[in-house]
Amino acid sequence: MSDAEIKNLADYLMSFFGYADEVIDNRLTSEDRDVFYMLEEEGLLTTTQEEVLLKKGKLWRIHYWILKKDQIIRLAQTDEEGVREKDEAADVYKQVSDEEWARHKTSDSNDTSGNPRGRDETH
Repeated sequence: MSDAEIKNLADYLMSFFGYADEVIDNRLTSEDRDVFYMLEEEGLLTTTQEEVLLKKGKLWRIHYWILKKDQIIRLAQTDEEGVREKDEAADVYKQVSDEEWARHKTSDSNDTSGNPRGRDETH
C-alpha cells in the first residue's frame, strides 16, 4: 500500500475509534466489518464480547472491536527500522559486478542434474 492509502485507512479507522480503544460492532456496516476483519487478520485489531442478561431472562451478546495499539506501534517502528536494514542488505548485491552475475548465471544453466550447485543427491 502507498503512504497515502495507509493514511486514508488510518483516518477511516480512527473515525470509528476516536480516542477510545474499542468500538461496538453494531456501529459497523457490512463493508466496514470486512475492513475490520482484514485488519484483524493483519494483527491490528482483535474482538471481544460481553454477555448481558436482559430483564426477560434473555442473554444478549455485545461484540466489540479493540485496537491493538502496542502491535500498531511496534509495526510502525519496525517498518521505519526495517527499511534501512533492507537497503543495507541490498547494497551487498549492488557491489557484485555484471560479469560476476553473468558468470554464475551461465554456470547454473549448464548444470543439468536439477540439483543446486555444489550439492549431490545425498545432501
